[in-house]
Amino acid sequence: MKQLDEQHIIKQIHNPDTVRAAFTQIVDAYGQTLYWQIRRMVQNHDDADDILQNTFIKAWSNIQSFRGDSKLATWLHRIAYNETITFINNQRSTVSLDESLNATDDDDSALTLANTLQSDPYFDGDATEAQLQAAIASLPEKQRAVFIMKYYQEMRYEDIAAITSTTVGALKASYHIAVKKIEDYFNSHD
Repeated sequence: MKQLDEQHIIKQIHNPDTVRAAFTQIVDAYGQTLYWQIRRMVQNHDDADDILQNTFIKAWSNIQSFRGDSKLATWLHRIAYNETITFINNQRSTVSLDESLNATDDDDSALTLANTLQSDPYFDGDATEAQLQAAIASLPEKQRAVFIMKYYQEMRYEDIAAITSTTVGALKASYHIAVKKIEDYFNSHD
């Protein structure tokens, strides 16, 4: 990820003459990191691309109101997180409606995500990576998000707390539970 001088970028986004160039720098600097945050939540390349596009559309729509109260990265990750959760909830609603308004079981959702990953032509992992992704997909969405941000992106708990609007203590507990569930998943699928 490219490092940006946030103060300089904030000045540029508030100047009508430089806002487009500044936003292009933001997309270049954060696009790949946000893509992988989203991708690990939804498993599908096309869905991740769509959510990333929605994230940047929402960021562009609100860029003039960004004051710098939080880090730019935190603001963008929060938008991506919210867009991803909205997408997952909309998909869950669609599946529920398709099943004649029956509630979707979490195991069914995890199986669907794992099968989506296996059929994704952009997935190039080995069997162990596929099993890890299936284990992650079996987690409830909040635990999945916390695990992905902490394990893959090596975010600090304080940054994850700002993104998810959760306390640091609750995040630590969620992460610990997620790790335990992933270990249990591997042990039960040997």
